[in-house]
Amino acid sequence: MDMMCRIKARLQSEGTIVTDNEITDSIEMAKNAILARRFPFHEWPNEVEPRYQDLQYRIALDLINKMGAEGEMVHNENGVGRTYQSAWISEQLLSEITPYAKVP
Repeated sequence: MDMMCRIKARLQSEGTIVTDNEITDSIEMAKNAILARRFPFHEWPNEVEPRYQDLQYRIALDLINKMGAEGEMVHNENGVGRTYQSAWISEQLLSEITPYAKVP
């Protein structure tokens, strides 16, 4: 199952409605975040390595679930509290990426 179908299935089961363009944008943002962290000193490849594809899926879902609350640091309402560690992508997710570097 490709990533778009996986995300749509997950969002349907949660009752979340988003457009295909929003899903595609979140997948692309997740890819760019992974590649920026993975290759800080090199040109990026065109695609995420297979071992980071599940992480790309989780980051894309995280971005979709935060839509409309980007940059939120603290929010309390009716006994529910939300605090995001980062304005866009959780550092906990990004910490799963091992930077690639070469010694000349």
